[in-house]
Amino acid sequence: MKNQFINHKKILVAVIALLAVTATVVIYIQLVGIGVLAVSDASDGKVYGMYPVRVGDTFSIGFIHSVNKSPLIDYYEIKADGIYVEKTVYYGFGAGVQTELSEGEKLEYGQDGSMIVSGFDKKIPDLTYFVGTVSDHTLKINDGKDISLRDLCGRNSRVRFSYMKWKFF
Repeated sequence: MKNQFINHKKILVAVIALLAVTATVVIYIQLVGIGVLAVSDASDGKVYGMYPVRVGDTFSIGFIHSVNKSPLIDYYEIKADGIYVEKTVYYGFGAGVQTELSEGEKLEYGQDGSMIVSGFDKKIPDLTYFVGTVSDHTLKINDGKDISLRDLCGRNSRVRFSYMKWKFF
């Protein structure tokens, strides 16, 4: 009888320890803002890919501009309440390319001849792109490897990007 009590006590201690570790992990994930960057079809919501991210992570979407035929890269940051556009890098003017600065924005020139417009820090509640109409679009998370959106989603897809924070309660 005494051995059964000791075994039950050990099991109870193990269960309590497991619950404490689980609660600690859940609280950490909530505080750090771990989640996913989801890439989905803007029409029907079909998920093409999910990539782990956390608050403070960055990603970019690059493509060849359909009018001026030069590279353009948009840079975004994951913040606690969503996706924010931070800067755009482009190499030529054309329809749809920013030509005037708003308050707080600045224009700098890169050594490679690029024009870098920054200072946006603007939340984008519905970030969508039309993929591969002229060239491929590439997604790069935290300056990692290029992910071809044409390969992932298909040519001429309307793709939505969203940040989903892991929620446990």
